[in-house]
Amino acid sequence: MSLLISLIPAFLWGIQPLLLFKIKGNTIFQLLGTVYGTLIVSIIIYFFNQPQFHLNAFFMCMLSGASWTFGQFTQYVGFKEIGIASGTPIATALQLIGNPLTGILLFNEWPTLFNKLFGFLSLSLIIIGGIIIARVNPQQTQKKQLKFKHGFWILFIGTFGYIGYSTFPKLANVGGTDAILPQAFGMVITAIIIAKVSRTYHAKKVLFDCQILDNLILGFVFGIAAFYYLVSVHVNGVANGFIITQMDVVISTLGGIVIFKEIKKIKAIIFTILGLILIIIGGIVTSLI
Repeated sequence: MSLLISLIPAFLWGIQPLLLFKIKGNTIFQLLGTVYGTLIVSIIIYFFNQPQFHLNAFFMCMLSGASWTFGQFTQYVGFKEIGIASGTPIATALQLIGNPLTGILLFNEWPTLFNKLFGFLSLSLIIIGGIIIARVNPQQTQKKQLKFKHGFWILFIGTFGYIGYSTFPKLANVGGTDAILPQAFGMVITAIIIAKVSRTYHAKKVLFDCQILDNLILGFVFGIAAFYYLVSVHVNGVANGFIITQMDVVISTLGGIVIFKEIKKIKAIIFTILGLILIIIGGIVTSLI
């Protein structure tokens, strides 16, 4: 049963990018649908949990949610630039590098020489895996290569949002399901701000639309996955829970190759899978330190 619980977030987070491409639609509507769906799930979880918050902790968790929205928005844009098969492992690699480095700088993680040696070894594997995937990108025309580079840098910038998502609750010493509702508030507020300054809003001036309702499933998927991930961490421990969730990148990448035919050349597929394996190994080693 504990293994099944840990596989739920891996599966749901793995299919989320696939649903993003399947549902399609405007990026702003996808973002709003995601955060609205997440808010609904968070409210339901809150009524079962009902944690008590200090104002500072609530605010820090809202900043966490705001950071996530920024990261998710850039990821939605980046995936449309370079596709799921290449974008998902690259985004995962950037996060697996950024979060441990933040932990070292702010929380004195990896305190011993042994930790640092194995930690930087794992980061090296992740970097190599990401480089392999980036270098075998099959889009050879100059225009598409520029589009790939543009998408990569969008994902790179968005990594700081995901780092903030993980870091702010730690700074406030808030964890588990306690953080979900204030995070959702931060997600919604930031998504509305992004929507307000977008061309889409100025063209239609709507924050609720049929396209947004279509994308609510993205938020339901994320919210349910986040809940089961926290349950998995409680049941299986942080290391094991984290390791199993890394399987989401396998589902997303293979889905991009098989379902959407994003990579067709056999050589490119082989090198993409090789890079993916290195990223997963690096993530596993990192979580065990």
